[in-house]
Amino acid sequence: MAYDEVTAERVRRVLRRRKYSETRLMGGLCFMVGGSMCCSISGRGGLLIRVDAGGYESALTEPHVAPMKMGHRTMRGFVRVAPEGYRTDQALERWVARGLEAAAACSPRSGTRARRKKST
Repeated sequence: MAYDEVTAERVRRVLRRRKYSETRLMGGLCFMVGGSMCCSISGRGGLLIRVDAGGYESALTEPHVAPMKMGHRTMRGFVRVAPEGYRTDQALERWVARGLEAAAACSPRSGTRARRKKST
């Protein structure tokens, strides 16, 4: 499933002054900053935004925002923003800034692999 190229270009413009990378992931396009995912353009439509633990609940109260679900699991570190929620450049910049803040708070190796310890 293809992601929205227009939205991808808009996100690139927001991130143009930062060092970032792009990765295709799960049918979408993921934007990585400092080794952590900032946001992703979903193949199913919408924008996935990384949010910090303290901002998750408040993000869900905003218009056009829903929990990010993978199958039956809810991914509490991310929210899905419908296209209506980032229609204007100002709204998109605000959401991407939120993702940048949350990504900056993560260490690049804070994922599951970093937490696993080898058993001896």
